[in-house]
Amino acid sequence: MSTKAGGIPARIRPRSLSGMQPTSDSLHIGNYVGALVNWVELQNTYDAFYFVADLHALTVPTAPEVLRRRTRVTAAQFIAAGVDPERSAVFCQSHLPQHAELGWVMACLTAFGEASRMTQFKDKTAKGQQSNVGLFSYPMLMAADILIYDADRVPVGEDQRQHLEITRDLAMRFNQRYGETLVVPEPHILKQTAKLMELSDPTSKMSGSVSPDAGVVWLSDDPKRIAKKIKSAVTDAEMEIRYDPETKPGVSNLLVIQSALTGVPLPDLESSYAGQGYGALKGQVAEIVVDAVAPFQATMTELLSDPGELDRILAVGAQRAGEVSAGTLARVKDRMGLLPPLRGDRSSRKPPA
Repeated sequence: MSTKAGGIPARIRPRSLSGMQPTSDSLHIGNYVGALVNWVELQNTYDAFYFVADLHALTVPTAPEVLRRRTRVTAAQFIAAGVDPERSAVFCQSHLPQHAELGWVMACLTAFGEASRMTQFKDKTAKGQQSNVGLFSYPMLMAADILIYDADRVPVGEDQRQHLEITRDLAMRFNQRYGETLVVPEPHILKQTAKLMELSDPTSKMSGSVSPDAGVVWLSDDPKRIAKKIKSAVTDAEMEIRYDPETKPGVSNLLVIQSALTGVPLPDLESSYAGQGYGALKGQVAEIVVDAVAPFQATMTELLSDPGELDRILAVGAQRAGEVSAGTLARVKDRMGLLPPLRGDRSSRKPPA
């Protein structure tokens, strides 16, 4: 493979990377609309790497058997959403030690004050999450997740934009200190679908870890449960259906869901509901979501019924990802002056003179 100046390998296609934590028993419709749909599209034009962020999940104490189950469920849902393991590497973060090793390098490049300004740590600890060192250094490991694959573009939500900015800063800092070594990634954010709100409180982002069950449409929810949640969604006292996130967050949220799943632009949806009430909107959105989730759930169930095959898919993905991450880490170590490990039979080596 040819290389660019500085030793960064040249590629035929640009590279994309993203991941999700296995912190819930299922991903939700917000993950699908805000991320997975985008992932599926990106794999058509990018060399795509998608991972289950099980190391990041360790910042929240979780029973071992629960973490194992959630890790497999998350991977199965990636694939059920349309991520193709034949075209994209699907793997577990913990299967590749290069993530943690480069994470240490990134931590050594980060000033304490810089890390202290990360808002997600403050937000999560304010909501009661354990303030462990792993959570504090989360952005450094996230930077390593991205940089270890020379990712050109990273599909992230608005809440992760700050973490991507520090990733870019760290890549540029490393390059300034050691020479052109790491790719500086660009964000890939779809503004209308970057943040899906709770059904029960449309002023709060839908979250698998903190939102109440009534506010979240889980991708594994029974179809009747999905319809009930959407038809019970909080709207407002008016009757006009229009996209206005400031004054009509609940209605706007439902319109965003429909637009994302059907591809119909928001202005066209507004026109189609002229003269109709919220019951029509909720009923239509419920039907669309149930129809979209049905084939997803069938594929997910099939994958989870054969955990051995699912683990094989993850192993293949890890092997492919490892070929890239090992090369990047070797390049980083060489630039920093870390000695390469000796190879071969130790017994055949002569002792030093």
